[in-house]
Amino acid sequence: MTLLLAARRASAATAEITELDGRPVARFRLGGGEHRGAIGPAEGDTIERLVLAAIDLGVPVVGMVASSGADISHGVASLHAWGRVARALVAASGVVPVALVVTGPCLAGPALLLGLADIVIMTTSAFSYVSGPKAVRRFTGAEVDHEALGAASVHATRTGVAWATAPDEDAALQVALDVLAYFPSNNGEVPPVQWNDDPVERDSALAAAAVPAEAAASYDMRSVIADVADEGSFLEVRALHAPNVVTGLATIGGHSVGVVANQPCVMAGTLDIDGSRKAARFVQLCDAFNIALLTFVDTPGFQPGKDIEWRGMIRHGAQLVHAYAAATVPRVSFALRKAYGGAYIVMDSKGLGSDACFAWPSAEVAVMGAAGAVQVLHGKRKPGPAERAGLEAEYSAKFCSPVMAAERGFLDDVIDPASTRRVAADAFAALATKREHLPHRRHANTPL
Repeated sequence: MTLLLAARRASAATAEITELDGRPVARFRLGGGEHRGAIGPAEGDTIERLVLAAIDLGVPVVGMVASSGADISHGVASLHAWGRVARALVAASGVVPVALVVTGPCLAGPALLLGLADIVIMTTSAFSYVSGPKAVRRFTGAEVDHEALGAASVHATRTGVAWATAPDEDAALQVALDVLAYFPSNNGEVPPVQWNDDPVERDSALAAAAVPAEAAASYDMRSVIADVADEGSFLEVRALHAPNVVTGLATIGGHSVGVVANQPCVMAGTLDIDGSRKAARFVQLCDAFNIALLTFVDTPGFQPGKDIEWRGMIRHGAQLVHAYAAATVPRVSFALRKAYGGAYIVMDSKGLGSDACFAWPSAEVAVMGAAGAVQVLHGKRKPGPAERAGLEAEYSAKFCSPVMAAERGFLDDVIDPASTRRVAADAFAALATKREHLPHRRHANTPL
């Protein structure tokens, strides 16, 4: 099934409704032509029409992009052309998934289209930026080349624009399709079930064994996620950007879940600006497309520092608060070890509206750790080592125990770590009929 929507001989853009991986998609290609994929009126019209058709049909948008920017031979009309494409992508946002695969340059104003997409995959030879090396040199005096300014590796690590990179166009397209497999075709549907012969009743013994008993010991949270999810189903996204937070897609019992977790082996699992923004964007995306959220908590708090505060830790941390608090999909969270302070609250706590909150017996759910609390409460009188140890043990038993948190209603239960997969599956099954209740308003004022 292929329906060509626009195929102008003089245009660098083509568009079609076709099938990829067995599902209908609205696919366009921007590239080639006289000016290496530059967007002019014809190209803008072609892509705009395709995106609006995708909204009407309720199918994902998949775009292959290699563009030198706006086509200056058409003057200001070219600026309005990519502006119309941007407006169409905004109209598609939260209605149908939008995946862009960058296969070459993506420059100037049209580069901003990547920031509007839900999923961006770049080939290793691709590069993208708004202002090029000449403009950088003219305004700042700094010498920089295309690679240093906007290579795929830069966008996979520093900027977070790219969800992943791939060696060539075919591989990049396949990565995009692998991600889309977890998504419904539009926001009026639920994600497709991906049947798996991994029984939901099995113990998650590997996950239980992965977490050290010592609070200061490091481990890879991805080992826990992979064992709780259906075997082989966990697909990490934006893995190289803000690695102190893990985001990815998986299935449990064949049903899609979006996973957000602290990563104790990077920055001890603390939350910073990039980690908060990464998680917030992912939570918002999952909520838009009816993908349930599974959160794993092991964090000692927010990363401290003057620079991070000056850069807006309050505002960016609030983005994660807003994303979770506004999410209406089923939400299940597990506190594994450290769950301290404000960072614990923003990781989908009961106070933010999580539907089901569980903890392992090793979890410490508290304002802060026992050592820090004793220093605050008794530091002035300087207790000796033996007394300090006793005070820390007393504080830990009284204020850090997950049992105490459960008794006060902040947790639903304290569970055997080996039962995590089963508990998660049961919780999501019970929440399957959850329906959203949104206030009547134009939109929330998110802390962008």
